[in-house]
Amino acid sequence: MNPISDMKQYLSSSANGNFFLLAGPCVIEGEEMALDLAGELLRIATDLNIPYVFKGSYRKANRSRLDSFTGIGDEKALRILAKVRDTFGIPVVTDIHEAAEAEMAAEYVDILQIPAFLCRQTELLVAAARTGRMVNIKKGQFLAPEAMRFAVEKVRLSGNDQVAVTDRGTMFGYHDLIMDMRGIPQMQRACQCPVITDITHSLQQPNTGSGVTGGMPEMIATVAKSAMAAGTDGIFMETHRNPSVALSDGANMLPLSEVYDLLARLSAIRAALG
Repeated sequence: MNPISDMKQYLSSSANGNFFLLAGPCVIEGEEMALDLAGELLRIATDLNIPYVFKGSYRKANRSRLDSFTGIGDEKALRILAKVRDTFGIPVVTDIHEAAEAEMAAEYVDILQIPAFLCRQTELLVAAARTGRMVNIKKGQFLAPEAMRFAVEKVRLSGNDQVAVTDRGTMFGYHDLIMDMRGIPQMQRACQCPVITDITHSLQQPNTGSGVTGGMPEMIATVAKSAMAAGTDGIFMETHRNPSVALSDGANMLPLSEVYDLLARLSAIRAALG
């Protein structure tokens, strides 16, 4: 499967009024795990008529502690992402962290994601845009929703209109984030592009004393339903068959066994809103 050249068209034309989904593990832990999750998530999404993009980081560059797991190797993980795409015929998304990574990652994936802490990095945004892949920019925890239009403009002025933004919460005090649902329509108006809600990282409790990020996964459904009612275009989530043994960010993940029920409820909300 070749990378999809018009991801915005793919997501909108296949949705039939439903939201779209970016979902998968925090980081690629191995081929068997990635294929297993992708197959089950695709089955669920297909049953619920939800356009699906497999998510997996090939490397985690932003870790609190030096001994935190960062990945299985860049090329190995990227090849697994490409195998997921080719095996199931679905697009895939991964994070990049430096401008030099954009062209490399673009050979394997359909969407390049810009981490929230890096959303103002001009060289990174321009490099991602110039690959021709869709660019998903996560809103910085330190930015107002309307300010994301400047990041979007950097991508568009670099010749790429394939762009989306994702809200993952705003810093509130020292160990917490808040999700302000006003940000969804505000970014839709300011950025004129799809707005995605990250129902995983918005529930992080970062910078804990142990150096390991905590979370409130019991609130995932609350944030997801609120975002759907507020009109989000897409949902971003991380999942794992057993989050307690996930090698990264397990504290925020929804168990795979609970994904179908949540997505079914979100689809019902979208249908009720018309």
